[in-house]
Amino acid sequence: MPDLCDLSASELSGKLRAGEVSSAEITESCLARMEAVEDRVMAFLTRTPGVARERAAEADERVRGGDAPVVAGIPIAVKDVLATKGITTTCGSKILGRYVPPYDCTPWARLSAAGSVLIGKTNCDEFAMGSSNENSAFGPVHNPWDLDAVPGGSSGGSAAALAAAMVPLALGADGGGSIRMPASNCGLVGIKPGPGVVPVPDGVSSWSGMSEFGPLATTVADLGLFLDVLAGTTTYRAVQGPDRSLRIGVSVKAPAVGVKVDPEVRAALDATAAALRDAGHQVAAADPPWRNGDAAPFLHRVFLGCAEDVDGLDWEALEPRTRAEARVGRLLRRARSVPSGPPARVLGRYQAWFEDHDVLLTPTLAAPPLRLGAYRGKGLSRTLLGLTAYMPYTPPLNLVGFPAASVPAGSSRDGLPIGVQLVAARGGEALLLSLARQLETLRPWPRHAPLEPPPRPDQR
Repeated sequence: MPDLCDLSASELSGKLRAGEVSSAEITESCLARMEAVEDRVMAFLTRTPGVARERAAEADERVRGGDAPVVAGIPIAVKDVLATKGITTTCGSKILGRYVPPYDCTPWARLSAAGSVLIGKTNCDEFAMGSSNENSAFGPVHNPWDLDAVPGGSSGGSAAALAAAMVPLALGADGGGSIRMPASNCGLVGIKPGPGVVPVPDGVSSWSGMSEFGPLATTVADLGLFLDVLAGTTTYRAVQGPDRSLRIGVSVKAPAVGVKVDPEVRAALDATAAALRDAGHQVAAADPPWRNGDAAPFLHRVFLGCAEDVDGLDWEALEPRTRAEARVGRLLRRARSVPSGPPARVLGRYQAWFEDHDVLLTPTLAAPPLRLGAYRGKGLSRTLLGLTAYMPYTPPLNLVGFPAASVPAGSSRDGLPIGVQLVAARGGEALLLSLARQLETLRPWPRHAPLEPPPRPDQR
């Protein structure tokens, strides 16, 4: 019989409302799992067991009173770039090591009002500037599937907490793939919604409108449930599999020169495409809407965003890589004005492509998870070149603001997760959830990494 922390959020919500378990019991199970594995994973920067127990007790009262939203009483982890009133928010930087916000950002305020139980704030690259979660000032996060591998960044702490069954739901942020990359590396589903679906919180740069906030989960049902709460809707939790044959374009062509897709990633993509074709969809190879030159406007916005995030902070206290990125951003800011919205020519190209296709299917990453330290000690230029070859498929969707999701698609010979990316036109979040739900049925995935769980009370 699994521990409560091993169950999905949807399962736990049902048991809560049926009176089979309490939020207090669920919370204690998650806290026990955290105690057992967190020292190896390092997913959290701040643990909040006291807050969690208080909120669990409040949720149990709401459930007993019949006034409980569907996520009330469910434990959650929140990426530490999101302001939480009265709880330390560091953005992965020692500069903010003692910063306690006087307010809740909108995404967390919605989750809090819905009765979510916060058990901690998760580790991330400093000011979300990174793709591996090694640029945190507090040390790297370890992938629960292989503790010597990266979980992906910058929402790697949220993904690792989920994969290790410390929480059933986790909140991330995505400015260039920071939800989808860790979802791929940790065997999870994660979605970057399009603009306007989830409010962008105050206090952090939106990277000229490229950053979006969204959920990570172990099941598509949980992903839709969580997105509903963040978006203030009831649309996504009811999504089922597609009710028609979809036009799906498949491509491994990257928006960068010299990218080589690992054969294991290609095999996972091919297997996913074959499953969708067998299910009745129109699946065919297609040139994607991106071009090599699209990297320039994307990076322009990233560097400007980094400069905005560190304005007024102690320059010397920043991590070296953050300083290098912010320095470029400051130079760009003096040379060119901040761009507003995606380049019209690029946006038009995507809109035209999706007139002929419903979904774009690509790898999420060009290779399985990297080893920890793959870019340690390398300068900014070499790091950018290396990461461009590793993660070329996620940033273009931030540039144009199209929704995109990562779905588990298999594993490497070493047992590390591999994901595929699903992309739709603006407003296509429900379509992506629908196709992801079908893939979950056609090609089920393991929900958690096989980390040693805590001993049961009768085994102690």
